[in-house]
Amino acid sequence: MSVYQLGKMEIRFAELIWEHAPIPSGALVKLCQEELEWKKSTTYTMLRRLCQKGLFENRDGTVIVRISPEEFRARQSKQFVEETFDGSLPRFLAAFASQKKLSQEEIQELQQWIDQMDE
Repeated sequence: MSVYQLGKMEIRFAELIWEHAPIPSGALVKLCQEELEWKKSTTYTMLRRLCQKGLFENRDGTVIVRISPEEFRARQSKQFVEETFDGSLPRFLAAFASQKKLSQEEIQELQQWIDQMDE
């Protein structure tokens, strides 16, 4: 599994951390007991996994963010396009648009983005 692919529970856990960070690891354990009904060992196992992936760091008993949710999603998207469409954003957009009709507003937003990139 790639660094930027997370399972459903890993994403829920990451979102909890992003929402509350920086957070003492003990408080994170209590939060996970309340929100996810996890045992302490489950929380620490999942935390270790996400720290190894570089999303968070457990520094002196406090969990801190190393990659923001926005940066994570950007990296996830980039990796998806690279792996699925050989890095071609136009191929990705063509595949996406063939399944979902773009609104006029979405087309304008894309055109503005393209014009900005061209400057």
